[in-house]
Amino acid sequence: MRNVALIGDFFRVRRGQLVRAELGLPAEGRRTSGLRREEVSYLSGVSITWYTWLEQGRDITPSRQVLDALARTMRLSAAEHAYVLSLAGYAAPQLATDPIHHAVPAHMQQFLDALAGYPAYAITSDWWISAWNTACVALYPNIATVAAADRNLLWLLFTDPYLRELVPDWEFISRHNVAAFRAKAGPRLADPHFSQLVGRLLNASETFRTAWESHGIEALTSRERLFRHPVVGDLHLEQHSMVPSDHSDLHLVIYTPMRSRDAPARLRQLVDTRAPPTTSPR
Repeated sequence: MRNVALIGDFFRVRRGQLVRAELGLPAEGRRTSGLRREEVSYLSGVSITWYTWLEQGRDITPSRQVLDALARTMRLSAAEHAYVLSLAGYAAPQLATDPIHHAVPAHMQQFLDALAGYPAYAITSDWWISAWNTACVALYPNIATVAAADRNLLWLLFTDPYLRELVPDWEFISRHNVAAFRAKAGPRLADPHFSQLVGRLLNASETFRTAWESHGIEALTSRERLFRHPVVGDLHLEQHSMVPSDHSDLHLVIYTPMRSRDAPARLRQLVDTRAPPTTSPR
């Protein structure tokens, strides 16, 4: 199997770094770290012969279940686990049981604040809006005043009349976001955070129900956007969507002006409007 030698080398090094006491194993003389192959095979439920072959880079094909078991024994981090699975051609571990944290790290809020002239916000994996900057409040003031329990991108999109007026192509954007939400949520749709949100929306919006029952799947991509702001008029912006490498549970959305004659001036005018000073909770 391609890359099996890399997998074997990785586990061999990690095996030597494990602290025996943390795994409930006694020290071997003065040796307090490092496991023998026999110990790894026993703790992981695999044969010693097979595990030896893996470290030797033999032509074998490890199953995902075996790699998951070895990852648990080796106390791999999420990034290390994903790395090993990728070498074997498997997808990253599902995070369906991981809790969702709606608070963003301080450095992420500082990044959004640094984009002072550009509306920007962050959503979590269940699409709760967890951070934003002052320019985003100028574009959409309700983001700073809505109840925290309702500060969800999908919920606001389908229940806030202000957004219907702000987004001229609301019908298209709303369907696109439903399809993108379903694509991102995937196997987590049965989790309480997701199922409760979907249930609320099914009861609150017939338009959402129609879009949801169509089972559309789309990527949340960067695109051109038009906003019809009640103070500065039409804003032609570019929407940039990105995922921070160190926080894959967050999705950042940043709006920059299109390369037209009046777009930068209109965006500056928007930011200069008197908007509530409240930003996202630290």
